[in-house]
Amino acid sequence: MIIVLKKDITQETIDHVVEKIKTAGLAVHISKGKERTIIGAIGDESLLASKALEALPGVESVMPIMKPYKLVSREFQKESSVIDVGGVKIGDTDLQVIAGPCSVESRDSLVECARQVKAAGARILRGGAFKPRTSPYDFQGLGTDGLKLLAEAKKETGLPIISELMDPRDTELMCEYVDIIQIGARNMQNFRLLMEVGKAGKPVLLKRGLSATLKEFLMSAEYIASQGNSQIILCERGIRTFETATRNTLDLSAVPVLKEETHLPIFIDPSHSAGRWNLVAPLAKAAIAVGADGLMIEVHTDPENALCDGAQSLKPTKFARLMDEMKKVATAVGRNL
Repeated sequence: MIIVLKKDITQETIDHVVEKIKTAGLAVHISKGKERTIIGAIGDESLLASKALEALPGVESVMPIMKPYKLVSREFQKESSVIDVGGVKIGDTDLQVIAGPCSVESRDSLVECARQVKAAGARILRGGAFKPRTSPYDFQGLGTDGLKLLAEAKKETGLPIISELMDPRDTELMCEYVDIIQIGARNMQNFRLLMEVGKAGKPVLLKRGLSATLKEFLMSAEYIASQGNSQIILCERGIRTFETATRNTLDLSAVPVLKEETHLPIFIDPSHSAGRWNLVAPLAKAAIAVGADGLMIEVHTDPENALCDGAQSLKPTKFARLMDEMKKVATAVGRNL
């Protein structure tokens, strides 16, 4: 249920409405926009009498939320969310690019890559410390040592960092080092993990599962939001279809559909979608054209010898060229890069 409050409402009036909802046993989520303050009452709405709420001072209207995902829906919040990560605004008019290697391999290669992607215009550095690999015999990442190297790269360049969390037991450790927690496609429906990052309070980038519908995707985001964390970035990274020409099938239609359904910012990962470096550029430009708020692109200084996903990684020079090309597309659709 959504309770829309009148303009210029006092904090005392807001507190009174909140207390009324909590007394009925429902959870409360407050969203303060430019024009209105909206209160979401989450739980068994039958415990609340809507007429009683409408009679409260300061209440303009009361509306039910029809979507199964409540807090992340456009019904709950009409304005698009903007997430501030160390001064980097995600979901604003400026497009943001996350770039870096699939996996942290060494200090020198990571810091050099960070310097070059920053020079090209990337605002956030990516790097895997814990790697979910299909085979248990493949490189699994450097773990805590990898996080420490990411922290060094941040100190050298000033770039905020994002890395993937796989185990709820590592949440506290991850929060010590990263600015954004990534939840990978394989863990999109790991509900225990989603609830833990919801409690952690850090911005979260949630990737769409390999075979997940958009409804399932948004319900996973709702798990995070239900724990009090609305700083969620959705990332489309390709889904599994019968096609074998690419690693996954990039669902570009997900962007405009999600824009209608949710207020959360939406990123595209063209690297994992394609699985081939030469397809990254056209997919990245297409993502901007359909309205994505940002991109996550894999860049490696020596992809031929990368320990993970070298085939889909751009060399820094190619990444810089792509950034220049994407600026033209961004300008054409009224965005900045």
